[in-house]
Amino acid sequence: MLTETEIKQLTEVLGEFERKTEGILESLKVVQNSRGWVSDEAVNDLAVYLGATPEEIEGIATFYPMVYRKPVGRHVIHVCDSIVCWIMGYEEIYFRLQELLGIKPGETTADGRFTLLPICCIGACDGAPALLIDGQLHREITGEKIGSILRLYD
Repeated sequence: MLTETEIKQLTEVLGEFERKTEGILESLKVVQNSRGWVSDEAVNDLAVYLGATPEEIEGIATFYPMVYRKPVGRHVIHVCDSIVCWIMGYEEIYFRLQELLGIKPGETTADGRFTLLPICCIGACDGAPALLIDGQLHREITGEKIGSILRLYD
């Protein structure tokens, strides 16, 4: 069930669209910002609220890598694995993160602090390899920098 706060936020966000179904992505963001992720129940609730089918909501939710369909940690690390980041050494970064966090891609640390996810491009090719933590861009990452970057996110 959508909360009163979510409905209020949805009303505000959807006011800029002619039809509610044009704001599916923005609606998913409202729910995710409120709950941390988008459950199957939330997909169904949004479908009813927006006058869409659950499949329409699901199609958009699963297309965008920053819409989380399962619980994530307090901090989400998106490691860019584009060709440019790959050429510039993203694999070292990815393996170092896995080593420090003790998790594989798609997993969350046991303390719920970090979730590690790949992302195909974050548009920071001039600073490759790059990653996002909670939407904050970190550029020109090296294996030596990772520990100090992670310490910024308690």
